[in-house]
Amino acid sequence: MDRQGKEQLKNDLAEKFSKSSAVIVAEYRGMTVEEVTDLRVKLREVSAEFKVIKNRIAKKAIEAEVTDMKDLSDKLVGPIGIVCAYGDSAQATKTVLEFAKGNPNLKVTAGHMEGSVVNTDELKAIADLPSKEVLLGQIVGSLVAPHRGLLGVLNGVSRNLVQVINAIKDKKS
Repeated sequence: MDRQGKEQLKNDLAEKFSKSSAVIVAEYRGMTVEEVTDLRVKLREVSAEFKVIKNRIAKKAIEAEVTDMKDLSDKLVGPIGIVCAYGDSAQATKTVLEFAKGNPNLKVTAGHMEGSVVNTDELKAIADLPSKEVLLGQIVGSLVAPHRGLLGVLNGVSRNLVQVINAIKDKKS
């Protein structure tokens, strides 16, 4: 690849970094083409992509364009692939880690989210979080719960009143 091609690749990668909500670095040594293709298909389903990139080009892209990711350049060692998550970063993290459980050749080494570098333990904690839709459902449920309780109390008062009137009616009959 000539210098102009490398420069274009660096610019494309820097653009992907700036668009992504999370970046995950994984070592793919020993993976077959079918395994990499399977990972890419699974990641595409959650709005993410897996790219095999030379370390030097990735470091240049980080240094040139993305200023808040400079700490990640130390983690670019060995044959790496980079996962760029464009949607829900927790879902993409969960997908990569689940794939890594079934495939020992894929080793997640680090990630970058919300302006800071995260290690594998933090990535596992993020992957254990429920999805965005579930969290939103839980928030809505907690907002509705007091209203349901109040509705139950108000219904209980009228129900008790009807039961008392029925008891009086039955007593007089």
